[in-house]
Parts: sequence; structure tokens; C-alpha cells
Amino acid sequence: MATLRAGSKKLRRWLYAIGAAAGIAAATVAVILMDPLPPRTVVMAAGFEGGAYLSAARRYQAILARDGVRLELRETNGSVDNLALLNDRASGVSVALAEGGLSTPAVSPSVQSLGTVFYEPIWVFYRGARSPALGSSTLLRGRVSIGRRGSGTRAIAEQMILTLGFDLAKLDAVDLTPADAADSLLSGRLDLVVMVSEWDSPVVRRLADAPGIVTVSPPRADANVALRPYLTKLNFPRGVADLAKDRPPQDVQLIATKASLLVRKDLHPAIQYLLLHAASEVNSGPGIFQHAGEFPAAQPMDFPLSEPATQYYKSGRPWLQRALPFWLSSLVSQLLFLLVPIIGVLYPLFRLLPALYGWGMRSRIFRLYDELKFLEAELEAGTSGAGDPSLSARIEDLERRADHLNVSRAYMQMLYTLRLHINMVRERIAQASRSQPTEAI
Repeated sequence: MATLRAGSKKLRRWLYAIGAAAGIAAATVAVILMDPLPPRTVVMAAGFEGGAYLSAARRYQAILARDGVRLELRETNGSVDNLALLNDRASGVSVALAEGGLSTPAVSPSVQSLGTVFYEPIWVFYRGARSPALGSSTLLRGRVSIGRRGSGTRAIAEQMILTLGFDLAKLDAVDLTPADAADSLLSGRLDLVVMVSEWDSPVVRRLADAPGIVTVSPPRADANVALRPYLTKLNFPRGVADLAKDRPPQDVQLIATKASLLVRKDLHPAIQYLLLHAASEVNSGPGIFQHAGEFPAAQPMDFPLSEPATQYYKSGRPWLQRALPFWLSSLVSQLLFLLVPIIGVLYPLFRLLPALYGWGMRSRIFRLYDELKFLEAELEAGTSGAGDPSLSARIEDLERRADHLNVSRAYMQMLYTLRLHINMVRERIAQASRSQPTEAI
């Protein structure tokens, strides 16, 4: 009996060991596959002082700080520099703003987009009494500013100038910041300034309202937009800069690119959701070129949308980020990531273990039933005589083993039924043994 009990305990221990091993294996796989917690510091390439990028980045910085994430801003000359830093893993830059039309996924395979966040019109300001004729060489006569090297303004302006048929080598271009270029234009040291910036830029506001400065419509705007899908045609309405002074004195057709919020594809998804939430808070308001809620927009432009961005535009921030503080939601999501595969393995396993245990209990009883059946079959076939002492010995052995069989309470009924059947076979043997001498006489 002690041996049978030990065997039952050994079976239970073996089954529990299987469950524990499966749980440990599932936990190990989950730990290997799960993401680390989000970083507490993220570096963003944010443009130059006075520019729209740095202004927007500072507002993002304040919003991320509410959730305990430090957004470190790195000043640059603009979009071209921002993309170069984003492509360089060693730079540490994981986030940047950049205008469209400057790169492709083939050139920048590690960059993904969180969508577009605002329009960036291409402003052409000319010092004169009236706007020169479209396509006139007067546009590029004298000293001009087309943006600093490394800026998106410079890249876009050079493309536009080439499409007009002018030679860049003959252009007397100076390398100035937008603020310095505006000062030089107003003081007469420059004749023309090209800049790419949103309407809310103080430099743009200043030049659009300045007397003696004309806002020029770029030549062949419709053709440029048709040939370059990343461009958009906008209308700068008459009087919008200053209604009282009627500035500008007529509608101006502008060409605009769109600023995209870009990230490295290895940036933690939770940080990407935070950035998208910040962009929604900062860039979703109405303006003279956009409707409320138009930005941020799920427009991939040069780069594909990241997976978190795709999910954000479909259903917003994850439920945990909406319901819990950021760091707590990150921790809970990691725990869920860890627990789900463990539960997925252990739940069916622990449903199976009782079935395995029950099969082990029943098989012990059924083995004795099989022996009892063979014994009874021999008795009926007459291969062993009713008086054969081995029959009685075998039936006594079966009864002894049944008496010492250790099963759980749930299987006691089967065990008592087995004992009843053993007793019935013993009585048949005894009855056959008593009738045998009479038949012999």
C-alpha cells in the first residue's frame, strides 16, 4: 500500500513538474521577446532659433515632460541636417521634423513617419513696389537669400530655381538665417528672400506686413504641384496679413510642402504614441491654410507610417495610456505581454493535467479488471479446472492488490465496484469447485 501511495505521489509530482517547466519556458520566451521599458530621454533634431520646427519641438517637449519623458532638442540648420542626423544611429537622434521631397525609403531605410503636422508654404519676398512678372529674370537679379546650407529651404529653393531655367552658379546667394535675411531685405542689402516656413513664423508675419515688400506667387504653381506630389497649392488671401492696410493687396498663390514628424523605426512604440498625442495637441488647431483637426494627418509623404502611427490614426492612443499614467501603463503593458503567453500555455496545460491524472487512476483499476477478465475467461473455457489452486491464488492476489490500490476519493466508487466483481468471480470459482466432485460421482 505504501508503494502504491508513493507511486501516486510520484505521478502528481511528475505532472506538476511538467506544468512548472512549461510555465518557465513560456516566461523565458516572453522575456526574450518583450520590449524594454521606454527611454526617459529622447533626442530630437529641431531646427534653428526662430524657426517653426524649434517652436513646435519646444511645445512637444513641454507635453512629454508631463509624462516624465525628457525631450532633448538639438538645434540644426533645418530639414536636410535633421534627416542626416536621423539616418546616423551614432548621432543619438530618434525624432525629427522635416519637409517633404527630400528623401526616400531606399535612401533612409531606418526612418518612418508619424504623419504630417503642418503646412510649410514656400515664401518668396521681393523688395520692390510691385511683383515682377512670373518667370522674369528680375526675380533672381541682385543679391538673394535662399536659405542656409543644410536647410530644407535651400533644397526646395534650388529645385525651384532649376525648374525656372536659371543657373545656380550665377546666383549671388548669401547664407543667412531667416531672421538675418529678413533684416537684410528690409534694409536694402538683399533684393529677394526665399524661405520655407509656416504662417505663424514671426519672420513671415513681419515681411508679409512690411511696406515695400511684395509676396510673390511662384511661377507655374499648378505645374509644380502636378509634377511633385509632396507639394500643395495654397491661397494666401488678400488682406489676411493686415486688413486695415490691405496686405497683401491681392490673393497670392503659394506652393507649400508639409512638415512630417519622423522617427527612427527602433524608437519605442510608447514614445511614438506620446509624440502623436503631443502633435494632436499642438498642431490640430485651425489656421489660415488648414481646418481644425486637419493635422496631424496619416500622410506618409516620403516615408511609410510606423505601426504605432497606423494604429493611432485608426483608434487613438492605447487604452492603457488613456486610463493610467504613462509609466504605469508602460509597466502594465509589459506585464501583460509577459503573462499572456504564460497563461496561454498554462491554462490548457492545467486543464489537461487533471485529465492525465484521472487517466492514471483509471488505468490502475482497468489493469486489474483486465486480469480479472482473463481469469474469468479461463474459467469459462475450462483451460483451468475449477479446483485448480492457482485460480484461488490468483483471485486472492487480485483482491489483495485491489485492497492496497491507492486512488483519490473521486475514483473510490470504481475501486469498490472492482472489489465487488472480484468477489463475484471468487464465488463462481468456489461454486464450481463444490459442484465438481458431485459431477464426478
